[in-house]
Amino acid sequence: MLRCPRTRRGPGWAEVAEPPVGDRIVGIFGGTFDPPHIGHLVAAQDVVEALGLDELRLVVAARPPHKEPVVAGSADARLRMVRAAIEGDGRLTASRIELDRPGASYTVDTLRAIRSTAPDLDLRLVVGADQLAAFDSWKEPEEVARLARLTVMDREGQRVSSRSAGGLDVTYDTVAVTRIDVSSTLVRRRVAEGRSVRYLVPHAVRHIIEEEGLYAQRAPRTG
Repeated sequence: MLRCPRTRRGPGWAEVAEPPVGDRIVGIFGGTFDPPHIGHLVAAQDVVEALGLDELRLVVAARPPHKEPVVAGSADARLRMVRAAIEGDGRLTASRIELDRPGASYTVDTLRAIRSTAPDLDLRLVVGADQLAAFDSWKEPEEVARLARLTVMDREGQRVSSRSAGGLDVTYDTVAVTRIDVSSTLVRRRVAEGRSVRYLVPHAVRHIIEEEGLYAQRAPRTG
């Protein structure tokens, strides 16, 4: 059974143009995925089912502008882990569109690139409540909202306010997703401490981490 998303509008919402609506509904779910974990995957599944998406693209960021500049895992490793995590699920795809573009990974540039090759897609940009709260600090936020309809993941304990979009004039949907208290930071810390991440990441992701020694604490150089 599909859960219908709830639509909310920021103050003055009518001033912002609505994104085009096409026959094929494609979600855009960006992140560093450093590494991808079960929280990412369960949220992705909830969004796909709630919106009836034909496809959800997990877009691996090269240089996220709103995070610390240092990303622990290489771009290649993070992309391979995402591909391994979603293998066998035809609803989810991994995108390297931001990895192939130099500079910071701005969402507006990604959406423009997608629109330039597929103008008729019904695009849904999937973000968290924290990202919505900082939406006014994004590069060209009104243009982002014009290029894709915003979908905000509403996790238990992180409720989305009807006036959460930094006061900007945007329309957005909210989708209830399962809250799982796992983060990439937690996974990296456990690996660095020599602790198991079994059940926190898919087996295929754990295999890559272990085989390639990702996130392991390295002994300091001497001499």
